Amino acid sequence: MKALVLSQYDGPLEAVTLEVPQPRAGEVLVRVHAAGLNPLDTKIRAGKAAHAQHPLPLVLGIDMAGVVEAVGPSRDGRPARFAPGDAVYGMTGGVGGIQGSLAQYAAVDADLLARQPANLSMREAAALPLAFITAWSGIVDRARLQAGQSVLVQGGAGGVGHVAVQIARALGASVFATGSARNQHAIAQWGATPIDYGAQSVEQYVAAYTNGAGFDLVVDTVGGATLDASFAAVKHFGHVVSALGWGTHALAPLSFREASYSGVFTLYPLLSGAHRAHHGEMLGEATRLAEGGQLAPRVDARRFALEEAERAYAALADGSAAGKIVVDVA
Repeated sequence: MKALVLSQYDGPLEAVTLEVPQPRAGEVLVRVHAAGLNPLDTKIRAGKAAHAQHPLPLVLGIDMAGVVEAVGPSRDGRPARFAPGDAVYGMTGGVGGIQGSLAQYAAVDADLLARQPANLSMREAAALPLAFITAWSGIVDRARLQAGQSVLVQGGAGGVGHVAVQIARALGASVFATGSARNQHAIAQWGATPIDYGAQSVEQYVAAYTNGAGFDLVVDTVGGATLDASFAAVKHFGHVVSALGWGTHALAPLSFREASYSGVFTLYPLLSGAHRAHHGEMLGEATRLAEGGQLAPRVDARRFALEEAERAYAALADGSAAGKIVVDVA
């Protein structure tokens, strides 16, 4: 099979021919049709993501969509969840020494997969897994959002942010989202009240939209100073969740509100092997929402073939992407 291999950090992606992997117990062989790129992929490529534990040489690509070609032996006597010909998608590799999706085939733990939404293309499906799993983990698993609650999504036009907006809306919340001036219209189209963070301070938008009480849930997708702002925007006994809580932060604003904080580490099931079935379950929820018209990913219109992945990475790095960058593998 054709694959792109990185032999040195910050080096070129080399087109090579590899043996097609054979699915082991509990795995399926997937013919990859589309690979979704994430900012994390660029950090791994640069050697700046030690937490991803992806040793050289490596095949990048965390998200994928494709078609099952073969099914490996049963694991623990469990019946196979998929059959050859099934269209599937998932967050399946590209970290922890697991082959990524920038290859024509991948042997994938079936627990990580879900049936592709019937109303989405392979490209659209490949744009969802990491973003959806990150957002759902915070909003549902950690914060247990209830209908009628208020939610602030920090970075509502970003990859995780725009999915978080749609999940919160589908769960019946009142949703607000921060973004730049140029993203206000897009945020409104996803059903959230847009907040221009460049034009309003935290104190101003908390006063304007919550009468100074704060939001029940704040979903931070930016980190750094934005996470600090999230601590100041949450209500008394509220909840802040973030997938980027790696810096040094003052907890006083959170403590004074007797609010709670939860971190999300989306890579853990891939790196540890634990809780992988929950990834598949979460993507099952994504399929349900997408087929119900409540979830649609934002995908950059540009097309990149596998051999053009360098251009795809450049588009990801230069900030020109209007949505998720997806590589057409098949």
